[in-house]
Amino acid sequence: MEKKIHHGKNVARFRQMLGMKQDLLASLLGEEWTQLKISRLEAKEEIEDGILDDVARALKIPVDAIKNFDEEAAISIVANTFTDESVAYVENYKCTFNPLDKWAEEIAVNRKLYERLLQAEKEKIELLQKLLDKHK
Repeated sequence: MEKKIHHGKNVARFRQMLGMKQDLLASLLGEEWTQLKISRLEAKEEIEDGILDDVARALKIPVDAIKNFDEEAAISIVANTFTDESVAYVENYKCTFNPLDKWAEEIAVNRKLYERLLQAEKEKIELLQKLLDKHK
């Protein structure tokens, strides 16, 4: 059995995550919208594509976020990914190199590039000087 995504609840969730009240969303959607109309919209299981496009634009989120967001699935992913707080930190902060070594490598590479560019400019100047001397 495929679970139906409730568009209206998703609109409410995203609006709340953005710290927006219903009357603000209504004003962003235009003069024909009111807080009551937003409340009714958030109660609808399925919202028409045109209205959904306008709401997504007002919330500055992709339409697919409203159409496909499943809070239960998101909670399940988070609950099954991290067993405790330490795992989250270990997995995200494994530094496999010394940042100072990388910085020193970048400086060396940039220095070599600078020296090559400087040498090329010197060669151009010498060539131009020879051409000027030839035409005198």
